[in-house]
Amino acid sequence: MIGLLSIEDTIDCLKDEQVIAYPTESIFGLGCDPDSEQAVTALLKIKQRSVEKGLILIADHYEQLLPYIDDSQLDCKQKEQIFASWPGPVTWIMPKNQQTPYFLTGQFHSIAVRVTAHPLVKSLCYQYGKPIVSTSANLSGYEPCKTEAEIWQQFGHNFPILHGNLGGGSQPSQIRDSRTGHIIRS
Repeated sequence: MIGLLSIEDTIDCLKDEQVIAYPTESIFGLGCDPDSEQAVTALLKIKQRSVEKGLILIADHYEQLLPYIDDSQLDCKQKEQIFASWPGPVTWIMPKNQQTPYFLTGQFHSIAVRVTAHPLVKSLCYQYGKPIVSTSANLSGYEPCKTEAEIWQQFGHNFPILHGNLGGGSQPSQIRDSRTGHIIRS
């Protein structure tokens, strides 16, 4: 599949271990199946990003994140703070599940996760049945893409894009530490 895709076509790409672009609340993201080392490796190569940095997972609802996180390490107050920000453009650094692979977490014993409020991405994750990897759609050193044309300019005219509009936000998602509540990126 190439070009502008429907949700169904995008799911086919994800099942085929391809990297896709998709609109988020404020910028386009690059994504893939988080359980496919082949797809994640391809994403990192396209993005020119080190595996050591780790990646974000974006989901339709909290339960989709449970295979990747260990929320038993969080108390009720910490969970309340997380749930109060979701769905929305807040990414939380959470303790990782022991089975969560290195290619998602890099050098960390945690993983960055978010429950999105973007209706199209919520629908994609819901229909796919799990979260997808989420990193900004840009080559190293370039600004994140805000249009489909910018994606094709940076990644080539055949790059698969879930067709849709950005959510109207002006900044990338805020990143916070689930244990301390501290803002890592505002």
